[in-house]
Amino acid sequence: MTQALVGPRLPRLSQAQAVVTRTIEVRNEYGETQSLRIPAERALTVYVDKREIVTLMTLGAQPEWLVLGYLLNQRLVASAQEVESITVDWEVGAAAVKTYAGIADLAQKTAKRVVTTGCGQGSVFGDLMADVDSIALPPASITQSQLYAIVNTIRLNDSIYKTAGSVHGCALFQGERMLMFVEDVGRHNALDAIAGWMSMQPNESNGPGARTGMAAHDKVFYTTGRLTSEMIIKSAQMGVPIVISRSGITQMGHQVAQGLNLCAIGRATNKRFLCFSAPERLLLEPELAGARLKVA
Repeated sequence: MTQALVGPRLPRLSQAQAVVTRTIEVRNEYGETQSLRIPAERALTVYVDKREIVTLMTLGAQPEWLVLGYLLNQRLVASAQEVESITVDWEVGAAAVKTYAGIADLAQKTAKRVVTTGCGQGSVFGDLMADVDSIALPPASITQSQLYAIVNTIRLNDSIYKTAGSVHGCALFQGERMLMFVEDVGRHNALDAIAGWMSMQPNESNGPGARTGMAAHDKVFYTTGRLTSEMIIKSAQMGVPIVISRSGITQMGHQVAQGLNLCAIGRATNKRFLCFSAPERLLLEPELAGARLKVA
């Protein structure tokens, strides 16, 4: 998918994609040698206006979107339009971000670091719960048939995971249609890359000359990873009211989802799922689940 070129003052992106897998030689349980593809993890150090911010471990498939989404989800910038350019140089493993007016109180904003459960990232800046109560998610719902269609789309989708394993995938849906799919070594990275991509898209409902950023009120977010508090908060910050995972949810993730009235659906595989919060957003069609298996 290509980035949108319409809308006011979008940041210039370097398009520095990297090779996402490597082939190595391994030996199996019979002592036989075989070739195996594995994810090509690499470090990317982010500099904002020449100040070092963080080092992210990533596949490097969409590094500019990752960096932009990271800055948005860390609340270091409010929109993509504050960023003039993002230049990634894999020879030195660095991403140089140039803003138009700088980031006010950058040192203060990055002073508090919270260690998280996020693989591939590992920390966030500031108070995780700050301003969460001010988030008002739009009214939205999903049908059980749409849920099944989303799970099936992910199952059939070509992915790095199918060929190399050891990665997480995240996707953005509108109804049953997948708009974007990103894989990375950590679920947070994949989510941030989608947030960066969304921020670059036009929002036609805002009219010409308005701020960019795809409207999220009718979107559904999917992740292969567990629903921790950070994942729920980031989804809510993006304005997405429904989140689906093939994994489970943590106690704090559940607490935050309930407080936000965000519909968190987990353990979604085949025709099975559990709705952890905001069940009124899920329009059930139990006949689609098939007959129950009788236990003797």
